[in-house]
Amino acid sequence: MKKSTKAALLSAFVFPGAGHIYLKFYVSGLLLVGASSAGIFYLILNIIEKALQIVEEIQLGHVQADATAINQLLSNQPTGNESQLLSIVTIAIAICWSIGIIDSYRIGRAQD
Repeated sequence: MKKSTKAALLSAFVFPGAGHIYLKFYVSGLLLVGASSAGIFYLILNIIEKALQIVEEIQLGHVQADATAINQLLSNQPTGNESQLLSIVTIAIAICWSIGIIDSYRIGRAQD
């Protein structure tokens, strides 16, 4: 398998920046890994925070512990700045992933 294909597949299916690291472009690879990790970390923190709020509502007795009530709480969309920040972080992760795939393929083609 060509280096370009292998690097692009690593960036696509393992993690953004994995292809760069495979091609020995450590700085750009680690930048992509760091940026993507930070974004994913923020999204996971937000998910955990929402889950803990739902658990607290159930424990306080404000919400019954059934699937319909929990689904209703989960479907509440974030508003204002929180919603915008979640959208920006999600788009940033998608951009990092795309850059990782395209750029690692480009660098791999130059090395082939």
